[in-house]
Amino acid sequence: MSQIFPRFAGKTVLVTGAGTGFGAEIAVRAAQEGAKVAVHYRSSKAGAEATLERIREAGSDGILVQADIGSWDQITRMADEVWAAFGSLDVLVNNVGDVSSEQMNWDELTQEALDAVIDIDVKGTLLMTHEFGERMLQQGHGSIVQVGSTVIVRGSARAPQYAAAKYAILGITKSYAKAFAPSVRVNTFAPGFMETERLLNREDWKNGRREVLLSQTPMGVIPPPEFVAGACLWLATDEAAHLTGGYMLADGGFNMVGA
Repeated sequence: MSQIFPRFAGKTVLVTGAGTGFGAEIAVRAAQEGAKVAVHYRSSKAGAEATLERIREAGSDGILVQADIGSWDQITRMADEVWAAFGSLDVLVNNVGDVSSEQMNWDELTQEALDAVIDIDVKGTLLMTHEFGERMLQQGHGSIVQVGSTVIVRGSARAPQYAAAKYAILGITKSYAKAFAPSVRVNTFAPGFMETERLLNREDWKNGRREVLLSQTPMGVIPPPEFVAGACLWLATDEAAHLTGGYMLADGGFNMVGA
């Protein structure tokens, strides 16, 4: 596929959790717009390889990087690999997260489910922002986009730990946006529901929740992830050069948060 827009021509982008779902679509979209892309995965190597193949089909190239982002040592090693391969990094998209998709109600919470969400969504996002942001400061430029969620607006009776973790990402974003300004920008992109494979396989989605949400969404669509990947990446473009510490929703009008 040819480039859609040249917004990232000559740029380098790292997307975490890019072996599947939204992360894969962000990575491919960045490649379609001219970027070289580092495709991160923890365990889904086959998915990451498939994403890298799509990146090459788009006329770009990239690398695979593996790490458990709950480990600072592994994040440091991954950063070393990215800088060794690319020489610099222009954009980091912290997409990876645990949504506790197997949990259907608050009273099903377990210690394991809580720890998994906190380790990945909170600790992982903070450590990635800290380590990669520090290196971006040293090179004098960069943009970090956290993939948050609109769940913070209404909370989650299904998985309170997920809503709490995504709210924590706003604190991480604002803190590092202040610390890294003006040379490195940090923002949060908050998509609404997207019909990823994981969501399509959830029991509540298959048993009526999709139809309820559709009826409450003014745009009348629960989109596939590729539909909003470009909006996520917009936060890292020069068009958003005066935006840092921000929280941008893309949920088809479901929440309509703002003044």
